[in-house]
Amino acid sequence: MAQMAAPETTDIDVVGALKSAVFTAVIAFGLFLPLIGLKTTQDIHNELVLEPRFPLLLTFVALAVAGSLLMSLVITPWRARRLRRAEQPTRVPPALARWIAPFALGFVVVYPVLVLLTAGFQGAVKWIDNFGIQILIYVMLGFGLNIVVGLAGLLDLGYVAFYAVGSYSYALLAKTFGFSFYMLLPLAGILSAFWGILLGFPVLRLRGDYLAIVTLAFGEIIRLVLINWVPVTNGYAGIGGIPRPSFFGIPFNADDNGFAAVFGLEFSPIYRTIYLYYLILALVLLTAFVTTRLRRLPIGRAWEALREDEIACRSLGINTTNTKLTAFALGAMFAGFAGSFFAARQGFISPESFTFLESATILSIVVLGGMGSQSGVAIAAIAMIGGTEILRELDFLKDWFGNDFDPTQYRMLVFGLAMVLIMIVRPRGLIATRAPSLFLKARKAISGALVGEGQG
Repeated sequence: MAQMAAPETTDIDVVGALKSAVFTAVIAFGLFLPLIGLKTTQDIHNELVLEPRFPLLLTFVALAVAGSLLMSLVITPWRARRLRRAEQPTRVPPALARWIAPFALGFVVVYPVLVLLTAGFQGAVKWIDNFGIQILIYVMLGFGLNIVVGLAGLLDLGYVAFYAVGSYSYALLAKTFGFSFYMLLPLAGILSAFWGILLGFPVLRLRGDYLAIVTLAFGEIIRLVLINWVPVTNGYAGIGGIPRPSFFGIPFNADDNGFAAVFGLEFSPIYRTIYLYYLILALVLLTAFVTTRLRRLPIGRAWEALREDEIACRSLGINTTNTKLTAFALGAMFAGFAGSFFAARQGFISPESFTFLESATILSIVVLGGMGSQSGVAIAAIAMIGGTEILRELDFLKDWFGNDFDPTQYRMLVFGLAMVLIMIVRPRGLIATRAPSLFLKARKAISGALVGEGQG
């Protein structure tokens, strides 16, 4: 009889894990002591004094130690066992996969209704605006950048520049000429696409880090132009009084010709918020539909070929110049759409809204979700942007750490920790498999192990 193979085991080095935890505790204590453990305050003599915050410091050190133990005792052995066997693509049960998309679509459609039923008219504005609208804006930006980074493989660190072009195009044209939102929405996208083509021409021969540096410089150039071109952009003061979208010519105000008065309702800002929610939802669905269709067209397959190997792409006779320019132009166009909606929603814009941090956030959404994955981008946007807003609701932590504790001050620390953990557990993003545009006989998922790092 053939001898049965012994089950795979992975030795856990408990002593080494404890040593690593002690070392982590020492490093964390020395790192967090000046940043978190000590706080400068002014006393009654108007002098700066150091106020110790040792409970908060010890909490962060304990979290670092727990993370070290988790990494040594759980994650590292799990990764070792995973590498010992052939990696198989993660499959979703067909019955579940069939209902995921309809359920998600139905939820986002009825989300304002659910919020109104649970939070009422007064509390619903915050949940629909700060969570629903804000998340959907970044989902749309992630879909646009996913064309450039996820499908075409062109690293763009200045994507926020196109977002700014769309915002300022709408603001300036609406205030100067009085054009409506629906007239300026496609125009803002066209202008942003034009700037995407202008960026695409100088970087046709660049790849990798060099491309990232040039796109980063482009984003900073646009921001500096917005700051210094004061006669047009008003500099740091920004542009205020931007016209808001109306409901087929009916404004959302308290006048006799306003939305509430026309339909016999009591005036409330919730009506405009709900209208803006469904407006950005329609734009997101349109972006998702267009990008999905483009991926199945020859241009979409050319983007994927360019991402995998540019030399092989050229050898197949694909015009890489047109392929890159279309990726930059279409990605910029969707950013312009989102920018025009952002300006109409806020009613005020300034250069401070279009910093490099915004580009980094959008790129993080694409990378963490899984480059090339539409559903992954949506999930990552919900986690990152929704997580920021959730931190604003954690006021109960002040009972533990004092009234001066503000959870929102630590959002970047939480994001950094979350990104490190996800890159350790899922180095190719939350959705590491993708369906090919072309297939023989049957469509099969492609494992992340079969493609280059970060390309699955």
